Amino acid sequence: MTDQNPDAFRAPGGRPSPDDPSGAGSAGSAGSAGGAGGAGGAGSTADHNQWLRDLPGPVGRFFAPVAGYGVTISSIFRPTVTELYPFEAPVLMPRYHGRHQLNRYDDGLEKCIGCELCAWACPADAIYVEAASNEPGAQYSPGERYGRVYQINYLRCIFCGMCIEACPTRALTMTHEIDELVGPTRTGLIYEKEDLLAPVPEGALEAPHPMVEGTEDGDYYRGEVTGVTQAQIDWVREHRPDEETLASAHPVPAPSPAKEAVH
Repeated sequence: MTDQNPDAFRAPGGRPSPDDPSGAGSAGSAGSAGGAGGAGGAGSTADHNQWLRDLPGPVGRFFAPVAGYGVTISSIFRPTVTELYPFEAPVLMPRYHGRHQLNRYDDGLEKCIGCELCAWACPADAIYVEAASNEPGAQYSPGERYGRVYQINYLRCIFCGMCIEACPTRALTMTHEIDELVGPTRTGLIYEKEDLLAPVPEGALEAPHPMVEGTEDGDYYRGEVTGVTQAQIDWVREHRPDEETLASAHPVPAPSPAKEAVH
């Protein structure tokens, strides 16, 4: 009769196989369990003794009920750092992102051309733009189109500034002022174009009015238009004699046409 390996009848985990005739696996498992239990009991006793040695003394137990107020009590004697806003304006960083503003050119025409790039770039879907075509008697911006409807929902806006980077004409910028964007209703936090449009520059005219004579939209983009001309003032006086900005309009010479480059 050949010798048989007793481990061949032992199932995983030390349990005896049903084919084990001797029950050696069961005995081995019991011995292993007993050894582990003895080692665990010794470790638990050592941990318990260490916990008893770490107990606080009489002084520690006396102050234990108020130990959690240590930071609070120490802060009572420190100077206050509360900002007195809105009575004192806070110090803002140079690149602070404030409320949005729709800018104008120096003659009063609007810079927004209704391209909707700001709305597409907004990650929060907070901007809504509707464009319309400029007409001969209703020229609001240089070029073909202008922003007829412009809305910013400040319930969604995260003030990331991505709309500013997307604007091709620098029509949309963010002011360096703190505006309390709060209100009693949700609709009050949806700013319309009239709320965002910048004031008319000093000496300029309120749109609509024709572009400076002899210029194109590119001349406006390059900053060659520096103010309103006498022809624009006369047009507004003829079509809108009650316009309030007529009293403060100061004409400037029209820019000379750019010379074509000689190749």
